Amino acid sequence: MAETSINISDAEWQVMQVIWERRSATAAEVIALVSPQTGWQHRTVRTLLARLVEKGALSARSEGNRYVYTPLVSRARCIRQESRAFLNKVFGGDAAELLVHFVRDTNIPAEEIDKLKRLLDEKRPRRD
Repeated sequence: MAETSINISDAEWQVMQVIWERRSATAAEVIALVSPQTGWQHRTVRTLLARLVEKGALSARSEGNRYVYTPLVSRARCIRQESRAFLNKVFGGDAAELLVHFVRDTNIPAEEIDKLKRLLDEKRPRRD
Protein backbone atom coordinates (compact mmCIF):
# COMPACT_ATOMS: atom_id res chain seq x y z
CA MET A 1 0.00 0.00 0.00
CA ALA A 2 1.37 3.46 -0.94
CA GLU A 3 2.09 6.07 1.70
CA THR A 4 -0.48 8.83 1.94
CA SER A 5 1.01 12.20 1.12
CA ILE A 6 1.00 14.81 3.88
CA ASN A 7 1.88 18.29 2.67
CA ILE A 8 3.68 20.16 5.43
CA SER A 9 4.34 23.87 4.95
CA ASP A 10 7.67 25.47 5.87
CA ALA A 11 6.14 26.91 9.07
CA GLU A 12 4.62 23.56 10.00
CA TRP A 13 7.99 21.91 9.34
CA GLN A 14 9.56 24.10 12.07
CA VAL A 15 6.93 22.91 14.55
CA MET A 16 7.39 19.29 13.50
CA GLN A 17 11.18 19.56 14.01
CA VAL A 18 10.61 20.41 17.69
CA ILE A 19 8.19 17.53 18.20
CA TRP A 20 10.37 15.02 16.32
CA GLU A 21 13.36 15.99 18.49
CA ARG A 22 11.39 15.74 21.73
CA ARG A 23 9.19 12.78 20.63
CA SER A 24 6.24 14.60 22.18
CA ALA A 25 5.62 18.13 23.44
CA THR A 26 2.96 20.39 24.86
CA ALA A 27 1.90 23.53 23.03
CA ALA A 28 3.73 25.60 25.68
CA GLU A 29 6.98 23.70 25.03
CA VAL A 30 6.68 24.18 21.28
CA ILE A 31 5.91 27.87 21.72
CA ALA A 32 8.91 28.32 24.04
CA LEU A 33 11.25 26.71 21.50
CA VAL A 34 9.86 28.15 18.26
CA SER A 35 8.75 31.69 19.14
CA PRO A 36 12.19 33.15 19.97
CA GLN A 37 13.49 32.11 16.53
CA THR A 38 10.41 33.05 14.53
CA GLY A 39 8.71 35.80 16.53
CA TRP A 40 5.42 33.90 16.22
CA GLN A 41 2.70 34.59 18.77
CA HIS A 42 1.14 31.80 20.86
CA ARG A 43 -1.95 31.77 18.66
CA THR A 44 0.13 31.21 15.51
CA VAL A 45 1.90 28.17 16.98
CA ARG A 46 -1.39 26.75 18.28
CA THR A 47 -2.92 27.20 14.80
CA LEU A 48 0.02 25.35 13.24
CA LEU A 49 -0.37 22.52 15.77
CA ALA A 50 -4.10 22.28 15.02
CA ARG A 51 -3.40 22.14 11.27
CA LEU A 52 -0.85 19.36 11.76
CA VAL A 53 -3.38 17.37 13.79
CA GLU A 54 -5.99 17.91 11.02
CA LYS A 55 -3.51 16.71 8.39
CA GLY A 56 -2.74 13.57 10.37
CA ALA A 57 0.88 14.51 11.05
CA LEU A 58 0.35 14.84 14.83
CA SER A 59 -1.89 13.33 17.46
CA ALA A 60 -3.10 15.39 20.41
CA ARG A 61 -4.02 13.84 23.73
CA SER A 62 -5.43 15.71 26.68
CA GLU A 63 -3.45 15.66 29.92
CA GLY A 64 -5.26 17.76 32.46
CA ASN A 65 -5.67 21.25 31.06
CA ARG A 66 -3.12 20.87 28.25
CA TYR A 67 -2.56 18.84 25.11
CA VAL A 68 0.47 16.70 24.42
CA TYR A 69 1.36 16.39 20.73
CA THR A 70 3.05 13.30 19.31
CA PRO A 71 4.17 12.75 15.71
CA LEU A 72 2.18 10.31 13.60
CA VAL A 73 4.63 10.54 10.70
CA SER A 74 8.37 10.04 10.90
CA ARG A 75 10.90 12.69 10.00
CA ALA A 76 12.45 10.22 7.52
CA ARG A 77 9.11 9.77 5.74
CA CYS A 78 8.63 13.54 5.44
CA ILE A 79 12.18 14.03 4.20
CA ARG A 80 11.63 11.31 1.59
CA GLN A 81 8.40 12.95 0.47
CA GLU A 82 9.91 16.46 0.35
CA SER A 83 12.96 15.16 -1.51
CA ARG A 84 10.81 13.51 -4.17
CA ALA A 85 8.72 16.65 -4.56
CA PHE A 86 11.86 18.80 -4.92
CA LEU A 87 13.41 16.37 -7.41
CA ASN A 88 10.26 16.38 -9.53
CA LYS A 89 9.67 20.13 -9.31
CA VAL A 90 13.20 21.38 -9.93
CA PHE A 91 14.87 18.58 -11.90
CA GLY A 92 11.91 16.95 -13.62
CA GLY A 93 12.51 13.76 -11.64
CA ASP A 94 16.07 13.35 -13.00
CA ALA A 95 18.14 12.27 -9.98
CA ALA A 96 21.37 12.19 -11.99
CA GLU A 97 20.91 15.85 -12.94
CA LEU A 98 20.33 16.75 -9.30
CA LEU A 99 23.52 14.95 -8.25
CA VAL A 100 25.55 16.59 -11.03
CA HIS A 101 24.26 20.01 -9.99
CA PHE A 102 25.18 19.57 -6.33
CA VAL A 103 28.56 17.99 -7.04
CA ARG A 104 29.51 20.88 -9.33
CA ASP A 105 28.20 23.67 -7.10
CA THR A 106 29.11 22.44 -3.62
CA ASN A 107 32.35 22.01 -1.70
CA ILE A 108 32.37 18.39 -0.60
CA PRO A 109 34.94 17.03 1.89
CA ALA A 110 37.13 14.18 0.61
CA GLU A 111 35.59 11.60 2.98
CA GLU A 112 32.11 12.49 1.69
CA ILE A 113 33.33 12.11 -1.91
CA ASP A 114 34.61 8.63 -1.04
CA LYS A 115 31.25 7.79 0.52
CA LEU A 116 29.41 9.03 -2.60
CA LYS A 117 31.69 6.95 -4.83
CA ARG A 118 30.91 3.83 -2.80
CA LEU A 119 27.17 4.50 -2.98
CA LEU A 120 27.32 5.08 -6.73
CA ASP A 121 29.37 1.92 -7.22
CA GLU A 122 26.71 -0.03 -5.30
CA LYS A 123 24.05 1.39 -7.63
CA ARG A 124 25.99 0.45 -10.78
CA PRO A 125 24.46 -2.57 -12.55
CA ARG A 126 26.72 -5.60 -12.42
CA ARG A 127 28.24 -6.80 -15.68
CA ASP A 128 28.52 -10.55 -15.44
